[in-house]
Amino acid sequence: MPRIQTTEDRRLEEARARKKHWKRWGPYLSERQWGTVREDYSPGGTAWEFFPHDHARSRAYRWGEDGLGGISDRHQMMCFGLALWNGRDHILKERLFGLTGNQGNHGEDVKEYYFYLDSTPTHSYMRMLYKYPQAEFPYETLLEENQRRGRGQPEFELLDTGVFSGNRYFDIFVEYAKADVEDILIRITAVNRGPEPAALHILPQLWFRNTWSWGRDLRRPVARKATSVPGSACAELQHWQYGKRWLLCAGQPELLFTENETNSARLFGGRNRSAYVKDAFHEYLIQGNKAAVNPDQMGTKMAAFYPLQLDPGESATLKLRLTDLEPLEGMETGAGKVGEFVSPGAQERAEGVPGTNDFGGGYEDVFVTRQKEAEEFYATRIPKELSEDAKAVMRQSFSGMLWSKQFYHYDVHNWLEGDPAGPKPPDSRWNGRNKDWTHLYNDDIISMPDKWEYPWYAAWDLAFHCIPLALVDPDFAKEQLILLLREWYMHPNGQLPAYEWAFGDVNPPVHAWAAWRVYKIERRVRGVADRGFLEKVFHKLLLNFTWWVNRKDPDGANIFQGGFLGLDNIGVFDRSAPLPTGGHLEQSDGTSWMGMYCLNMLAIALELAKEDPAYEDVASKFFEHFVYIARAINDFGVGGMSLWDEADGFFYDVLKLPNGEEHFLKIRSMVGLIPLFAVETLEPEIVDCLPGFKRRMQWFIDNHPDVPEHIEMTQRSARGVRRLLSLVNRKQLKRVLSRMLDETEFFSPYGVRALSRFHKDHPYEVHVNGNTNRVDYEPAESSTGLFGGNSNWRGPIWFPVNYLLVESLQKFHHYYGEDFKVECPTHASTEADLWQVAAEISRRLIHIFLRDSNGRRPVAGGTELFQSDPHWRDLILFYEYFHGDNGSGIGASHQTGWTGLVAKLIEQSGE
Repeated sequence: MPRIQTTEDRRLEEARARKKHWKRWGPYLSERQWGTVREDYSPGGTAWEFFPHDHARSRAYRWGEDGLGGISDRHQMMCFGLALWNGRDHILKERLFGLTGNQGNHGEDVKEYYFYLDSTPTHSYMRMLYKYPQAEFPYETLLEENQRRGRGQPEFELLDTGVFSGNRYFDIFVEYAKADVEDILIRITAVNRGPEPAALHILPQLWFRNTWSWGRDLRRPVARKATSVPGSACAELQHWQYGKRWLLCAGQPELLFTENETNSARLFGGRNRSAYVKDAFHEYLIQGNKAAVNPDQMGTKMAAFYPLQLDPGESATLKLRLTDLEPLEGMETGAGKVGEFVSPGAQERAEGVPGTNDFGGGYEDVFVTRQKEAEEFYATRIPKELSEDAKAVMRQSFSGMLWSKQFYHYDVHNWLEGDPAGPKPPDSRWNGRNKDWTHLYNDDIISMPDKWEYPWYAAWDLAFHCIPLALVDPDFAKEQLILLLREWYMHPNGQLPAYEWAFGDVNPPVHAWAAWRVYKIERRVRGVADRGFLEKVFHKLLLNFTWWVNRKDPDGANIFQGGFLGLDNIGVFDRSAPLPTGGHLEQSDGTSWMGMYCLNMLAIALELAKEDPAYEDVASKFFEHFVYIARAINDFGVGGMSLWDEADGFFYDVLKLPNGEEHFLKIRSMVGLIPLFAVETLEPEIVDCLPGFKRRMQWFIDNHPDVPEHIEMTQRSARGVRRLLSLVNRKQLKRVLSRMLDETEFFSPYGVRALSRFHKDHPYEVHVNGNTNRVDYEPAESSTGLFGGNSNWRGPIWFPVNYLLVESLQKFHHYYGEDFKVECPTHASTEADLWQVAAEISRRLIHIFLRDSNGRRPVAGGTELFQSDPHWRDLILFYEYFHGDNGSGIGASHQTGWTGLVAKLIEQSGE
């Protein structure tokens, strides 16, 4: 049954029907636009160095904007964010700082503390927290110490510098509440947590993305000081796309204006196009250069200047409003009059929308109402029987996912060609990065893995994001999956774009799986099945499936390659580069992903065939293709070698050398567990309703004597024979699980490791051309530089593959039932059925984030502030991956993206 509709649900319906554009404004600013491929016009593709952090305050961006705790419209024409100064920093704090991929001892890493505390799906209410040190921000110390450290040492973090000692920092809360679609109330609350009085300068900023400097569109928006309502300052904003808006700033702060233009004089020793440039507020405040801002009080970037002095424990609240209501016409007058004139704005304001001169009770009431509506909405999404701790984890997980939406703009052809008004890029770019993707034109709101560390979409990350997103906003989840299949994303040959650093790289093909899961989640949440969505994605995925078959199965033997397939450094060789041995890898994971892809497409085709018999034929195609893959992975690859090692009871990659020799690469890793993902049961009640499919399937079984080895038919229901399609048969499943559930191998107290702990004492080595290639068990950060060295698949716990393991075990249980039991963990005195095993893995994953019996969260590791300090201990970071032995968070610290799957695990499994 569909859930009871809350006010937020009704907003989602209005947005879906395009009656009201509730999602036009949201947290769509990036947290790092500098150092991205989009902004890189260097000859050699050195993105980090071409546009470094030091340039960001002074140099106009070409393709997008970043900011601190900010928002923008969905085309990022207008942007709002914070700028801060503690009186000590040598840089105005307008964006988050971190180290580049070449500066950090484990790759790029943000060096700040910020938390997404709340958001509704329409962003009708949002709240975040930034912790700002009162001491001078230690930019140089962070850089120097991390560069001094080797890969064998931990990263040097902001807390390690001592700037938070004695609680000498400000908590800065930023809240947004939409009074209406184009009427956004902004409340900024700063709290001095330190023991002494401290100065804090807050400059809420509004600026226009620079679209006029590149010679393609010369139209120029403008912000100017305007007549204000009593008790506030006002800037009028005029943009050719949106018309007029106003930023109202309570308390009559000084308004500063400049242009969002590059300071070429500072950066390049050149001549500035404008007397007023992007870093003017930095110059005005920190350098004392009063001439840096425009005395005419107009420009394309403006700020309201609030100088504060806060005593220990004191807080101050700033109130602003970004609105389409004309200030003088929108005032609250009681009788709807301003002096002698009737105010039409007062009459047109929607019910509950305060007057433009109301920064008191009416303004505050909007926040109270939106907070109440957010509570009501999440009460229908978060199981009421959960502990308050588990509810908080789910809520912050959803909030992080919703805050991680970002405007992403990239026109590859224009990027390669260069702009009419800019210097011509080197011709070598046409033979460099993304040269084969000139059709790609992105101009959309996309769910990001992490808006600082990975401020660009990744195909397989995005698929996982959509699972928890579907619980709160199925429409957005579906839009995201459709987006990557559109002709301005998908390559004409059918390949999906991987990520901006190399669109041609290959991510695991999980799009069909995600579409099928989102379809079923929405059916449960809304009580309505969107077959149109399923049909739309299915047709495009046929193109992608064909690309996989043609490009990644070169010998036509149903054994697939694919390169690194998202598992960065899991192999003994770089799987995306030519092998030092020559030859190629026959990949257990590549082949298994394709088996899973077949079964996902089969499930979708069978669903669509219920109403359209035309899909029965294509369902038959995927059924047969799966059987061929199952036979190939188990019986013979090219030249007769299976990827299953009977002696070890495990799946491995096979190295095929130029002289025809074949060798197992005997690394016990996630590569050998991925075959479990390809599993599906054909129920007789479905097959019997599809006579064409049933007839073809029976013919195929009758005419291929070896088929029964790959389709188990031992179970029956009242309706007839049940058929299990799986790459792993019953005996293999027992043997693989005995390793996976062994706590001395894969089974950590916090989930399933990506590499067996067996390799701690037994590293795997290959000697080639005088070099030793080696894989060790590394439960924390990577000691190698593969793929930038900031991700590690040699021991840690990763949520996406663990989630698929949980789901696959549930599917096996659906077929085998309670009679199929294994030791859990291996060597334990008790056995469990596979549903119980799946529940145990879920429990271990979930407990990474929950407080244990000592009140400590494993995710926070040994960082005592996060474990015990009342202003930190309830703030949860959703890391990229987790320590294989102690569960502490590692890698990107705001990768709520696929780690947000914890919300789905809690929802379905409890705690």
